Order: sequence, then C-alpha cells, then structure tokens
Amino acid sequence: MNTGELVELAQQLRVDSVRASAAAGSGHPTSSMSAADLMAVLLANHFRYDFDRPAHPGNDRFVLSKGHASPLLYAAYKAAGAVDDEELLTFRKLDSRLEGHPTPRKLPWVETATGSLGQGLPVGVGIALSGKRLDRSDYRVWVVCGDSELAEGSIWEAAEHAGHEHLDNLTAIVDVNRLGQRGPTRHGHDLDAYARRFQAFGWHTVEVDGHDVDAIDRAYGEAASTKGQPTAILARTLKGKGVADIEDREGLHGKPLKNADDAIEELGGVRDLRVQVQEPPAARILHAVRAGHVDLPRWDTGEEVATRDAYGQALAALGTGRGDVVALDGEVGDSTRTEYFAKEHADRYFECYIAEQQMVAAAVGLAARGWVPYAGTFAAFLTRAYDFIRMASISGAGINLVGSHAGVAIGQDGPSQMGLEDLAMMRAIHGSTVLYPCDANQTARLIAQMADLEGIRYLRTGRGESPVIYGADEEFPIGGSKVLRFSQSDRLTVVAAGVTVHEALKAAEALEQEGIRVRVVDLYSVKPVDRATLRQAAEDTGCLLTVEDHREEGGLGDAVLDAFTDGRPVPRLVRLAVRTMPGSASPEESLHAAGIDAESIAAAARLLVEQAIVP
Repeated sequence: MNTGELVELAQQLRVDSVRASAAAGSGHPTSSMSAADLMAVLLANHFRYDFDRPAHPGNDRFVLSKGHASPLLYAAYKAAGAVDDEELLTFRKLDSRLEGHPTPRKLPWVETATGSLGQGLPVGVGIALSGKRLDRSDYRVWVVCGDSELAEGSIWEAAEHAGHEHLDNLTAIVDVNRLGQRGPTRHGHDLDAYARRFQAFGWHTVEVDGHDVDAIDRAYGEAASTKGQPTAILARTLKGKGVADIEDREGLHGKPLKNADDAIEELGGVRDLRVQVQEPPAARILHAVRAGHVDLPRWDTGEEVATRDAYGQALAALGTGRGDVVALDGEVGDSTRTEYFAKEHADRYFECYIAEQQMVAAAVGLAARGWVPYAGTFAAFLTRAYDFIRMASISGAGINLVGSHAGVAIGQDGPSQMGLEDLAMMRAIHGSTVLYPCDANQTARLIAQMADLEGIRYLRTGRGESPVIYGADEEFPIGGSKVLRFSQSDRLTVVAAGVTVHEALKAAEALEQEGIRVRVVDLYSVKPVDRATLRQAAEDTGCLLTVEDHREEGGLGDAVLDAFTDGRPVPRLVRLAVRTMPGSASPEESLHAAGIDAESIAAAARLLVEQAIVP
C-alpha cells in the first residue's frame, strides 16, 4: 500500500477499535489507537500470512504482547477478511470468539494467550527459536509490546535470551505511548532509555515516529534485513491518537469512549477497506514423526535409583524414539538430569539458564510450533514461572514440566531448595495432569505417557536413590494407582506417593509384626485421582491416612479428599504432611522431623487403630 492508503487503513483500525469497544461497553480503545499505524503498515506491507491456512509452515508469526489492545487485533482481522463486521461487534460478548484478551483456544490465528503483561515477547522468543533451530524456516516473528510491560523482568529475560541466540528472525515492536493504566510510564517518551537497554542485550534498535507510516515502513524493512541480531522498533506514539479530546490524556485506560459516535466522525467515519496480506513463501517443514518405537530404560527390582536419574534416561530414550520431543532446562541439567537428553540430542536441547519464566515461555512457543517440550528445573523454582504456567493453560498449550529436588527428602540443602508447594500449584491449573512416581520404572513409563497428553503436565522427581519396586513391564495408566499391600483384614489404608511410598511400606511391614494389617496405596496420579480405588479402600478399611512430602494445603491429602466430594459420606481422613519450617539435615532426619517417615506413619496408624476400638 502507498502512504495515503496506509493512513486510511490505520484510521479504519482506529474506528473499528472504537466501535468494537463501544458495542461491548468495555475494552481498551485508546491503547489500540496508539498502535494503529504500526499495525496497518505491518499488515499491509510486511506480514506474510495465509489466513485460510494458519498452519502454513511459511507463515510469519504475530504475537500481541499487549493483549488488552485486542480491539486493534480484531480490527486487523476484519481488514484482512478473516472476520466480518458483524462478528467484530460481538467483542467481549458471551460465546464470541473475540474475547477481551486473545486466546488460541478461540482463534486459529492467535499464537498464544496474552493479557498478563510481559509474556508475549518471551513466548515470541520460543517461536523464533523454533524457526531458527528446528523448523529452519525463514518465517519472521513479530511481537507488539506496550511500553508499560517493559517494566516486567520477564521482558528482559527474553531480551537477553534472544540476543544470546542471535534471533534475527524476531522483531519487537514497542508501542511507546507514554501512558500506563494509572498514569505515565517510568520512561515516558524517552526512546533512548529503551534503546540502551535493548542494545545492552545485543539487539539492533530503530527509533521512529509511530504515526509516520513511511518511517514505520522503512523500520520494518530494516528489521527484516538485519542479520545476526533481533530488532526492537521503538515507536513514539500517542494514546488515543486521532481524537483530540482524548489524545495523550490520562485516566482513559480501559474505558470505551463516552462520545464514540463523535470520535468515529472525527476519525473520518466507518470504512470497509480490505487488505491483501502477502502470501507466505513456499516452505516445507518436516517435523519428525510423532509416534515411534521407544526403548525405555529398564531397572531390576531392588536396584537403588533416583527418580531424577530415571527421568533423564527416559527422556533421552524418548528423544531417540520421537523426533518431535525437545527439552529445556534452567541451568540445573546436571541436577535435574536433563543433561542426559542434551548429550544425545543437542540439536533439540535448549539451555535457558537461570530464567525460569523464559524457560516456560520458550516451551509454550515451541509447543505452538508443534513440538513436544519437556522443561525441567527444581520444583521450588517453578514457582517463579507460575503465571506463565497459568497463561499456558489459557493458551491450551501442551507442555511437560518436571520438578526435581522436591520435598524435605532432599536433606542438607535446606528449605530454600525444597519444593513443598508444587503439587498444590500444579493441581490448581485448569486441565492439568500431576504425577508423582516413586521408583525408576514408574518414572520412565509416566514420562513416555506425558508426551501424548493434553494441557499442562507436571511430574515430580526426587533427589535421593530409592528401591525399584515395580517390574519394567508394569503399566501405570494416568488416573490410576497401585495397591501395594492388601488383605481382607486391613484396619486402615495408607495413601502415599513418591518418597513416602517407601516409608509407608516400611511402616506397614512393622505394623504387621504387631498384628495390625495396613493397606498401602501408591497414588502416583495425583491429578486425575483414582477415585474408585480410594472409595473402595475407604469402604473396606473405614479410615484413610495420607502421607506426603509436601505442605498440607493442596497436596496429596486434598487430592484424596476430592474423591469424596460427590455427596457420599466422607471417610475418616487423617493427613501427615510437612507442617513445620524444615532446616538442613540428612534426608532421614528431615523426614522424621516432618513427621512423615516410617516411624511417624506407624505411630499414627497405631493411634488410629486404638481409637477405632475404643467403645
């Protein structure tokens, strides 16, 4: 498009942003209006995309990191012919595809859910990594950011990672409109302040007037021709651009315009321009076959193996059998054992350093491109990335997360390293799967199954060695459990997972010597939980004792309780969990101090049995 046509297109995008927000009675029209020229030039002259084939391997990829400017995105879809005017005006209404913040669950052209600021650029880095290192395609990744979100640390994790990886297929377009939600941003219109920061991380920067369509056009061309560096286009804009009464004014963020009709008239009225978006170049990306024969590692019963070791070996084997599996780690691969995958499949391994937000975001970006990512770090450190995990669920992303060094059982490292909240936070994620294996063969089987599940999948591994109790051919269905000790005269049921399974078995053996028979259930699938087995155990024994190397809130005990929320009588339920603040000690001392070792389980069981026979 020429200059005049681009100006007209930008005005149409503004008008439609105002109209959509007015129809909804809510939204962010002023934030959309500031970036309208940036979007118009990109859509008309630089973006290569087939809206009829969103999976086309040559398509450029677009991420609206400032997701609250969704009216602008939807207005662009209308200009491209992807949605019509009638649908545009369903913005934010029940059952509309055009939600307040865009999600790929509703729209095939959206790469990732945005709206929690600071996430679009990190996910864009993941998509660009896929293009550069895996797809080996020349598609470009364009990310529109707001200036307010540049206060988020995750933006700078992404900036450093993109610079380190020389992602010259990535362009960040920063809409520097000076105003945030409650007032001016930290740096206002100081483009140099932002430029210095991006340059420090190895980016090429271009500063432009964000309302000069010719300057924007040249900047995009410069970004596309820059080699060896990602590019940040820093565009000085005005919030509410085009309407004199609201332009660059505070207090209008997130509000539809009071005089929408007047604003539309001032912007030149309703238009119906159509953009012929450039066709993507011919491309052929040969992703490896998803399903293949996987020779999982095998261990003999009685061997002492850490579940983190089993994870590393199983993941490496999975990578050999399935070329679509990729692995990421947060610079602890020698501890998590992700290094086993790195040594065998270096081309599909991504070192994310100590940047857990970027690690999870990169996994989301890789998943968006069809890969099956496994991202690992200490369970405790995944808390840093929890918002990214939450947003990944909103995206419908399929990612596998593995948290090692969980619980007090890690011993001497102390509480800062002990993941004690991870089961709770992962169970709270919509549609998640939460797994906690207790031995090596179980770990390997579950790791392989995770690859074909949907949504967020989490598996918890331990640091110390534990005996292999299952045969290598044992099956572990998701949503299942294993009854390890059983008799018709069981007095109570101990429900455990991970390290406490072994403690429960020791306790049960000791109690049997005293004439107290105890059923032991290995609840390796914490979510979904095996309701049938738990209900049967409650009916047979009358009492459930849960024991977990985790905080009491939200973990194994609560998962067991969920099996009895259908209105049936709730059985007697006693929970052993980590209730104190642990310190540095040996693993054995730590388990005992927390009251979750074999001795503590046996003591609790004796008390429960005694109470049960009191007349």
